[in-house]
Amino acid sequence: MSRIDNPQHDQEVGFADATEDSTRIDDVRIGAVRPLISPALLLDELPVPHATQTLVETSRAQIGEVLAHRDDRVVVVVGPCSIHDHDQAIEYARLLKREADRLKDDLLVVMRVYFEKPRTTVGWKGYINDPRLDGSFRINEGLRAARQLLLDINALGLPTGTEFLDLLSPQYIADLVAWGAIGARTTESQSHRQLASGLSCPIGFKNGTDGGVQIAADAIVAARASHAFMGMTKMGMAAIFETRGNNDCHVILRGGKSGPNYDAASVAACSAALAKAGLREHVMIDCSHANSSKQHRRQIEVAQDIGAQLAGGEERIVGVMIESHLEEGRQDLTPGVPLARGVSITDACISWAQTQPVLESLAQAVRARRQKRAA
Repeated sequence: MSRIDNPQHDQEVGFADATEDSTRIDDVRIGAVRPLISPALLLDELPVPHATQTLVETSRAQIGEVLAHRDDRVVVVVGPCSIHDHDQAIEYARLLKREADRLKDDLLVVMRVYFEKPRTTVGWKGYINDPRLDGSFRINEGLRAARQLLLDINALGLPTGTEFLDLLSPQYIADLVAWGAIGARTTESQSHRQLASGLSCPIGFKNGTDGGVQIAADAIVAARASHAFMGMTKMGMAAIFETRGNNDCHVILRGGKSGPNYDAASVAACSAALAKAGLREHVMIDCSHANSSKQHRRQIEVAQDIGAQLAGGEERIVGVMIESHLEEGRQDLTPGVPLARGVSITDACISWAQTQPVLESLAQAVRARRQKRAA
């Protein structure tokens, strides 16, 4: 009579004596493995309506035209530092949609819808990773919630932008994204450069955390090339992907340890680095992060400086990023303590009331640049 497998060891039934036990050296630090929904199942459950397909396709093409200097508008990526509540995000989206329509001749507005947050050490990693905000890590639930929110915002007629941090999550949501970013911590990552080379939307690479723009220029060169790498298909199977390269990439100036880099001299220096690499001289400027010295209200001053450069005829600035929420500031995510409505739980944001004048000012600056060019 053959003995029953020991449930504490990884041995095949009937081959206990012949199979080596590898549990001593494999997955020794894995606490649990839970099932993950396949992208294909989620896309089947939450399909893309035809109108949304058209919006995403059109918005990507328009952003590409701005990057190629064939459209003289400025792309403005504006919204919460991170999403943590569906209804609040929709409330913000409705407000932004009205402004986007009003200023559409001068600004191409994209709502910032960030689901993944890079952490310096530890902390809440975002809506996909922990949608209940309680450390339960209901990732399948987070993927559904993220996709549903993108569908709902696109249904309003407002294009969306996000940061691609996890290498698998794009398979679940990237078809709904008009513009994407690679963050300062991952711009130098080969895996993220390869990912960008295969993504269907325009991609902005942030300068490094030290403030240097060379790694962002290198990232654009890499992302324009074709690559082969391992990944997961929509059906959830491991596969080798071969990309064609992404020509709609650009630099995002976000400042660094050396200080802000939104001023005219920094734009010129970045443009020179891009030209030396044989790349188009266009930049997006992030009003937040090191450019605002982590002081959210300073985003308004940064935007004013950018507006002055635009009004003065600066053609190389093609985009602006702003962290904005319903209400001003930020709050800590503390167990048992109710959250204030419309306030960021990651980086501090300016309020919607503060955002409206900034958008209007940027639109005026674009009109002034247009008039200066025509004169």
